[in-house]
Amino acid sequence: MRLLAWLIALFVAFHAPRARAADLEDVRRRGELSWGGDLQGGAPYVYEDPSGDGSLRGFEVDIAAALGRRLGVPARFVQHDWSNLVPALERGDFDIALNGIEDSPLRRERILLSVPYFVYGETLAVRKGSSYGSLADLRGKRVATLNQTVAHDLLKTRPVEIVLYEGQQEPYFDLAHERVEAVLLDHVIADLYGCKLPELRCLPGDVATGVYVIGIRKDRPGLKRAIDGALGGMIRDGELEKILGRYGLWDARQRSLGVRAEAPVTTAARSFDAAQIRLFLEGALVTAALSVAAFAIALPFGLVLAVARAFGGSLARSLSLFYVEVFRGTPVLLQLYVLYFGLAPLVRLGAFEAATLGLGLNYAAYEAEVHRGALLAIPRGQTEAARTLGLAPFQVLRYVLFPQAFRNALPALTNDFVALLKDSSLVSVITVVELTKRMTIAAVDLNDWVRPGLACAALYFVMSFPLARLALRLENRLSHDSNPRSH
Repeated sequence: MRLLAWLIALFVAFHAPRARAADLEDVRRRGELSWGGDLQGGAPYVYEDPSGDGSLRGFEVDIAAALGRRLGVPARFVQHDWSNLVPALERGDFDIALNGIEDSPLRRERILLSVPYFVYGETLAVRKGSSYGSLADLRGKRVATLNQTVAHDLLKTRPVEIVLYEGQQEPYFDLAHERVEAVLLDHVIADLYGCKLPELRCLPGDVATGVYVIGIRKDRPGLKRAIDGALGGMIRDGELEKILGRYGLWDARQRSLGVRAEAPVTTAARSFDAAQIRLFLEGALVTAALSVAAFAIALPFGLVLAVARAFGGSLARSLSLFYVEVFRGTPVLLQLYVLYFGLAPLVRLGAFEAATLGLGLNYAAYEAEVHRGALLAIPRGQTEAARTLGLAPFQVLRYVLFPQAFRNALPALTNDFVALLKDSSLVSVITVVELTKRMTIAAVDLNDWVRPGLACAALYFVMSFPLARLALRLENRLSHDSNPRSH
């Protein structure tokens, strides 16, 4: 026990410096200012240099470098998913969060926010030729935006159907392909990714305005004062204007910099209440429906592939083998992207339809191998005996091989369906809000990963455990053993 206590103390002591976000003195002692951002956000925020040398570019990269220089240390970028920048900052994964962090009441409750370094306007984009002239005209329509943004909070107060995305290009892509009716995002994003598309037009005027700020941990007031002082100096001596002008971002909105802007949207206190439980149940329903529909594609298609590979001619065997290896050898996430975004000019699928088809086609490859193994496990003599009795090839499969193969394959099929139930969480990348996505939205909104996580896990268990028990009962009923094992 003494050795265990010593090891725990050593572990805590070793990891403590990394686990705490540094205050100004610690930043200078370490000799670097680490800042968190997400490269997926792309230009003009932070992105890799097109030359391919691995360096970073973007107006926030230049701002971070200028801050580090004024604090007397170099700045170091830390890659992190944008939607979790605030939780990661609170964990101490980096010193500051600098990546289009919008000033909002919810963020002010959780972290310290610097003085603004950029003023943005919310821009509404629609398709050319549409009759929409304002957000009020979109009542009941599908409006796209990014999760965890002020634009998202704005849309929550309007009678529209909100469609959430993780990337900045995808909303405008779907708008051009008529999957949504409008996109509401910061003018920086709209100008670069939306307004220039020939199919779209951006409505004049700002729906609302707000500011970008730098996030600092609550217990690091000294670092906040230093960041505020450095930003104030950059505003006064014109360095910030030069940085923004370098990327074509300096406009009339920026004249208000130096004055602390109020958050454009007020949000009510949130709690894990009955409304959240209802949303979780809706997410669970989406997950269950998606999984059942996808498996309804995977099961028969996998059986066809298995028969083709086990009993077909050389061409059928080659094609089925090619299909199985391609779909098993590439990530399902990539397949969803290709199906939803890549094929959109040819086949316009809705998000749920694309998710169902993508998971179904992917799992068909796995079910093909399950079925093939079950068919090949049946002794060849049974096939020969059936043919001797005059049964046609299809009759041999239907009356002799399939019933026995199903018994052999049932345990694996059950496991695959449970796996599919969990893999359905990947479809959130194409805007399907299923159970896991609902959990992440609630966790970030509530600043609580425990209760949403437990609720999500409980719902997954409720969906998967009865299925496992049902499969066990079916195995026992279909077993040849007169006294089968029950566990």
